[in-house]
Formats: sequence, C-alpha cells, structure tokens
Amino acid sequence: MFEALREKLESAFSKLRSRGKLSEADVDLALREIRRSLLEADVDFHVVRDLIEKIRVRAVQIDVLESITAAQHVSTVVYEELTALMGTDASPLTIASKPPTVVLMVGLQGSGKTTTTVKLARRLKNGHNPLVVACDLRRPAAVEQLRVLAAESKVAFFGPDAGETDVLKVVRDASAWADSHMNDVILLDTAGRLHVDRELMDELSAVARTLVPHETLLVVDAMTGQEAVNVAKSFHELLILTGLVLTKLDGDARGGSALAIRAATGVPVKFAGLGEGTDAFEVFDARRMAGRIMGMGDMQGLLEKVQAAGSEETEKLAESLKNREFTLETLLLQFQQIEKMGPLGKVMEMIPGFSRIKGVGDADIDGSIIRKNRAIIQSMTPAERRNPKIIKGSRRRRIALGSGTSVQMVNQLLAQYEQMKKLYKTFSSAGSGKGLNLKSMFGGAGRFRFK
Repeated sequence: MFEALREKLESAFSKLRSRGKLSEADVDLALREIRRSLLEADVDFHVVRDLIEKIRVRAVQIDVLESITAAQHVSTVVYEELTALMGTDASPLTIASKPPTVVLMVGLQGSGKTTTTVKLARRLKNGHNPLVVACDLRRPAAVEQLRVLAAESKVAFFGPDAGETDVLKVVRDASAWADSHMNDVILLDTAGRLHVDRELMDELSAVARTLVPHETLLVVDAMTGQEAVNVAKSFHELLILTGLVLTKLDGDARGGSALAIRAATGVPVKFAGLGEGTDAFEVFDARRMAGRIMGMGDMQGLLEKVQAAGSEETEKLAESLKNREFTLETLLLQFQQIEKMGPLGKVMEMIPGFSRIKGVGDADIDGSIIRKNRAIIQSMTPAERRNPKIIKGSRRRRIALGSGTSVQMVNQLLAQYEQMKKLYKTFSSAGSGKGLNLKSMFGGAGRFRFK
C-alpha cells in the first residue's frame, strides 16, 4: 500500500545524500517533497501540516548536523515523527480479570468486519477459548459467512435460530452459551450500514448495554482514504471507541488514512489486516509500519513469518541438511516454506534495504517462478530428485510436459540447483565469506543492483 509513498520519500532523501551538512534551504527542499508525498498519499492536510512543522524544528538543530550526514539526519527525524504520529507503543487488547472478555466489533458494511472478527478470534485461540457471535441479522448471508469462516479457523460459533430478528436476544443467549461452554472471550460481529446513521448507532448502543464490552473496536477499510478518518470520528463520538482495526493494508490504494487516523481521532490502532486469509492479521506496531514506509524493512515481521512457516517441512529440511546434503528434495522443501510466508515481493520488502534494490516487487522477483520450479521438481521421479545427473533429453521433455513448463525452464532449474549446491558446500565450510546470488535463486539473471 505504501510503495508509492516510500519511493517518493526515498527520492527526497536521495537529494540530500550528497550534502555534507544541512542548510535551511536543504531542509525546506526536502520538506516540500515530503509534504507533497504525504498529501498525494491522502494524508489529512492538517495532520501533514503539524507533522512537517515538527520535522522542521528537529531537522535544523545545529548540534546534530555536525555529527551525521544530512540524509541520515532527516530520514531519522521523519521515521521518529511518523512513528509518533501513528502511536509509539503498541496498544494491547484489554482482557478482563474476570471472564468473559467482551469485544464489540463495529464498522460500516464492506469494511471487512466479519472476516476481521474471525481473524481476531483465531489470534486469541493461543491462550483463550473465544466465541464469535453473529449479531448481524440484517445483511443477507452474514450469519452463514461468519459460521463458515469460524469453522475454517476452528473457532467456536454462536448464531441466531432460524427466523430470529431480535439481536438482543441473540446476545443474551450467546452470553449464557459462553458461560456453559467455558468461552472466556466473546466477540460480537454486529450489523453495519453503507453509512453512519441513527438506526445503526441505536442498535449498537443497545447491544453494548445488554453485554457491556471491554473493547469496542472499529474496523476501518484503509483503502477508503480520508473518509476512513471521518467514519472513525463519527463512531467515536457516539460509541466511545477503545481501538481501531485497519483492514486491506495489502491493497494498492494510497493508504494515508493508516498514517493519520490515530492523530485525527485520538483512538489507537490495535490491529492490522494484511490479506484475505484469516491468518493475515497482526498487532499494529507503529515502529514496524514506519520502518516499512521508510524502506528500513521489518526484521521482526520477517522473523514471525519464518516462525509461522516452520512446520513439518522444517524438520525434514534439517534432516536433509544434517549430513551436508543438498538435493532437489531439499530445494523443494525450501520452495514450499517460502510460499507459506506469503507473496515473495512482500517478504523481500521486510528485509532492510531491499526497497532500494531494482526488481523488488516486480517481475524480477516473481512468486510464479517458485511455483513453476516447484512443479518441475514434483514432476520428477524420486530417483531423478536424488540423482539429477540421470535427467537427460527424454526425461527433461517428460518433466517439462508434466509440469506445464518448457525444457528450457527445466534446464535453468537444474543449472541453478548445481550452482546452489556448490554454494551450500561453500557455506557449510567454516570461514566462508562469499555472498549469495539471490536473483538466480528466484529465476532472474545477474545480481541485484542498488538504485
């Protein structure tokens, strides 16, 4: 979502890299670029104005200018101010000292509220026994959608009886059900509208009075631009929100609302939805988000993805490598683990500095290459995977046909495998200082070049 903003900020910083020290004229030039970048990203004008002024005050401090380069100084200031803008510290979910904890999920229709309810419940499964409750009795198929998603995520579900129209009865019955089934967290998926109206708010207020929530979370579509801020303000005035959940942060919209929504409402962003899957959900961390925007990467996020991808394949991979063996079976396991971590371009963006490498996010690092290479290996016999030297002309044609690729791609994979095998042997020896040709691993030619 922040790719365009990141590129524009990096462009502004690049103009300062040749400066030994900063003058006020240098600061003004950089701030004009930063202001324009933020406004184009759909950040609220008032928020941009305040942010730029804070950056200006810090950027011209003389005692700092003598110790670091201009680009380092300004980028550090911008990073810290962006972090402060979004909320320096993560805001944890409030858990009641006496169960159950009640979480009221609210939002407009189409914001991803139902999916987010299940995402949060799935996250809470680690240490809790959550129950999702279908309180949207107006939208066709809303109850069934929640039921299906809950079943897929193995989360407890409670819904209304057929023909039930009284949402307050559903809430009371759900509370009794949770008590008898030891559910210590109740998540109420309430009704939404296409706009904020009195009828919607009256219903939500009645639900909150029936089962007093410990958290009232507004689900906001980050792709709606500045309107997301207006929606958050309206809900907060009428319901007193305790937190926000930003959805669709994996989209290609400008995303300025994600930066400005806390500053504009005073309500902390607690969670972020990063995809359609019920596992694409994380605690909102302003430092990590600012790091991604600034092209500084997100090593903590990358570590979490690696740990999440760890599974049975990890043990197989360790077993394969313990005797310094690197086979096509080993390579296949690596491909499968990489795919579990998500879109390759998104994963690469988490590595510090990769946003300044030509090819990240485009065809140079293409996840489809991994899928095709995986298909090629899976089209081989066990004997061929263990001993690729037996794969001659007729076998290569058969593998290409079975994988839906070409003989040329089979040849490329086998050549890359031999290169990686040699590299593996090199890295297995103590004291190796050679680097990896990452682009060759992912189907490209040559090495990455920094802009």
